[in-house]
Amino acid sequence: MRLEASHQQLLSRRLRPLAYALVAVVGLVLTLTWVALQTQVTLAGFLNGESLWSKAQKQAVIDLDEYAAHGRPADLAGFRRNYTVLVADREARDAIAGGDFSHAKVEEAFARGGVIREAIPGMVFIFQYFSGMPYVREAVTEWRSVDTSLVELAGIADRLEKGYGAGSLQADAAAAERDRIAALNDYMEPRAKAFSLNIANGASWLGRVLFFTVLGVAALASMLWLRLAQRILAGIRGTEERYSLLFDSAADAIFMVDRESGRILDANDRAATWLACSRADLTGVELASLFVEGSPESGEGVLRDAEGGTRPVETQSSLVAWGARQVSQAIVRDVSDRVAMEQERKIAAEALASIAEGVIIADADRRVTTANAAHAKLTGFPAQALRRTRFDATRTLPDGRPLPQTLWDDIAAGDNWLGEVESRRADGTTYPELMSISTIRDRDGRPQHYVAVVSDITARKADRQRLQHLATHDPLTGLVTRSEFERRCAEAITRAAHERGAVAVLFVDLDAFKVVNDSYSHAIGDALLMRVAERIRAQLAPHDVAGRIGGDEFTVLLADLRSREEALLVAEAMLAALARPFDLGDYELYVSASIGIAGYPLDGNDAVTLIANADAAMYVAKTEERNALRFYTPKMHADARRRLKLASELRQALTRNEFQLVYQPSVEMKSGRIVAVEALIRWRHPERGQIAPDEFIPIAESLGLIRQIDQWVLENASRQLMAWDEARLPALRLAVNVSAGTFGHPDFLHGVSQALRTTGVEPKRLLVELTESAILRLGEDTQRAMQALHNLGVAVAIDDFGTGYSSLAYLKLPAVAYLKIDRSFVTGLPANANDVAITEAMVAIARSLDLHTIAEGIETEAQHEFLLRAGCQEGQGFLYSRPLPPDEIERLLAPKATGGKRLSLVPPKRA
Repeated sequence: MRLEASHQQLLSRRLRPLAYALVAVVGLVLTLTWVALQTQVTLAGFLNGESLWSKAQKQAVIDLDEYAAHGRPADLAGFRRNYTVLVADREARDAIAGGDFSHAKVEEAFARGGVIREAIPGMVFIFQYFSGMPYVREAVTEWRSVDTSLVELAGIADRLEKGYGAGSLQADAAAAERDRIAALNDYMEPRAKAFSLNIANGASWLGRVLFFTVLGVAALASMLWLRLAQRILAGIRGTEERYSLLFDSAADAIFMVDRESGRILDANDRAATWLACSRADLTGVELASLFVEGSPESGEGVLRDAEGGTRPVETQSSLVAWGARQVSQAIVRDVSDRVAMEQERKIAAEALASIAEGVIIADADRRVTTANAAHAKLTGFPAQALRRTRFDATRTLPDGRPLPQTLWDDIAAGDNWLGEVESRRADGTTYPELMSISTIRDRDGRPQHYVAVVSDITARKADRQRLQHLATHDPLTGLVTRSEFERRCAEAITRAAHERGAVAVLFVDLDAFKVVNDSYSHAIGDALLMRVAERIRAQLAPHDVAGRIGGDEFTVLLADLRSREEALLVAEAMLAALARPFDLGDYELYVSASIGIAGYPLDGNDAVTLIANADAAMYVAKTEERNALRFYTPKMHADARRRLKLASELRQALTRNEFQLVYQPSVEMKSGRIVAVEALIRWRHPERGQIAPDEFIPIAESLGLIRQIDQWVLENASRQLMAWDEARLPALRLAVNVSAGTFGHPDFLHGVSQALRTTGVEPKRLLVELTESAILRLGEDTQRAMQALHNLGVAVAIDDFGTGYSSLAYLKLPAVAYLKIDRSFVTGLPANANDVAITEAMVAIARSLDLHTIAEGIETEAQHEFLLRAGCQEGQGFLYSRPLPPDEIERLLAPKATGGKRLSLVPPKRA
């Protein structure tokens, strides 16, 4: 492209708007002139119409007056002709004012009125759009004011015509009509003159407006054109300066090179800076000599710099004409940043390909542009198969719904999104996927690309589900925990309230489970709990819930019931299932359970209340019967509150000295004499009176107070024994009951030794009564504890033998010298064959092991006689004596009562 031609074209393009503007100004002036001419024509039409209307009005009055005076038909015809002109103009005027009119009819009406046809369109336009223009408004008002008078003139003409036609018009009637015509003329004439004056003034005013408008527009257009011309000329003058400025300040190096020789004719400042020389030094140098690699004309290459280094460049050349010389303009651009970016992009691409997570890059329409190898491995879709497809087409929310538009709106607003989706593989299978979506934005902040990083979270989700399951389920049994049970119970209550149904909570507690743990091992206890959980689950419907909320405490939620009583069948089936033996490998165990039942809405409106009330009902079942069930009643809650209050008062009973001891004699079966007493504790409550041990001992065990109570009993009973000795009463053996918690405590032996030392009681006179469960609790330490008691000289009696988990091995333990036959076996004697067989077996075993036997609960002579024959050495029971206070025991044992002989508590002849 030649430079001159370029300059000419540039000048032509710059001057072209100036020429167009001049043409526009001239056209505008001509248009305004035409408008003015048309307006003048319209004004001429207005003046012509006004003249004709005024003449027609005046002539109509004259003709009608002449007709009234002389009755000549020619005068009436003249009136009718002039009145037609007036009516035509009025009809045209009213039609335009109405807004809905036919242009043709209006123009025809004005034409009948004698208006110049060329002016009619302009008149219609003014009446239609500029009726409120100064003077026109007043003229139209004056025009309308005579409409009624003209109608009245027409009526007068009709009456005169009728009168003259019939020959009945009197002279005085004609005179009256002429007077009325004169009056109407006096009213219309000044208004006709005002109409004419307003029309003339309006034409004059419009003429002036048009003149000054044309003049102003022409002046304004001329000024705008001159301003445009100044700007274009200034722009043309600045073009060369700007070109020079751009050439010198360009970010790229620019070389003007002679086409034939290849030598530099000129260069800009950037080229001189890169080469560390002046622009003059570059003149005459061959451009090709500055390049280490590549062509100096086009393409990429390497340019030598001032310090002996190089820089990557990209060259673009174009031909221009400097006079008659062909010059090549070479623009050399530094592409160091681009090369570095390409290197970084290459590294990023390699990193993208090697990253473990799947990466998807999509355009603004979410259509995939690229995906890495990890994504292809993850989904089975190769990158080419995904191109131009929406990457969310194979992904949904975990519940199957498509990704919502709000998600994309949030991302477009600037937020990143991280969440779980369900992704589909190429083979149609799905897997849970963690997806993070971020955006790459353009300069305006709009999303240009989406970048999604995805990973398969199947294993992670399974781990999380396992953790969630562990958080809400008991790790041993797999049943739900207390908090989860309460949550599901609350949901069931809400559903039942909505559906007017019922919900039942069962509180299941194993009877004597602690004995299993103590007798065998905690591993066996855990195995038993797992089997119990299985049997509980087996009795439930799929929508019911079973939970473990404590060691051997279970809860069951029965939902969708019609009433609380429907839970009875499930509870009975559960009791029966739990009563069956449990095969635990080397052991076959029998356990039972106590169940309490509470239901919504009868027994509570929330989960916590239902569980507490079911617990209260279970406590009653366990206390009253065991292996039984009870429905909750409000009285149970009162009993529970009473137990809580009793527990609080029990803590203070020791300090307030509210406990007392009573002693039940133990009688030698052959002689009937008292040989021992058993110390039994009683609680004298200041408000409730005597409270039985069966009521407060379990509470003391649960509160950890039982050791203090046992020690108090041991010390006070020992002191009482010494007091009897000082009173010279017969020497007795003292039996004290020791709980499982006390016997298993490390300080038990020390407490026994301390009590013996403090009171001076001989160890052989102290008998410690232990139940089988107390012995079981020590487990492997039982042998050591028994040996320690034996070393002290204290004997041990196994209480309630045969009622628990009996083991004959206990009878061989050191210190075990007494065997107590439980009252449950004595009650049926001698009628019950089973009790007879068991009792005789116990006595025989004790005899063979050289153990002393004591029978409890003897209440009849028959029982006494049977046990005596069976070989039992001692007996206790109401047949001999109830538990008595110390002074009553002292009276029984006083020698003076029998003249110095030993007392026989049992009279010679019993009734």
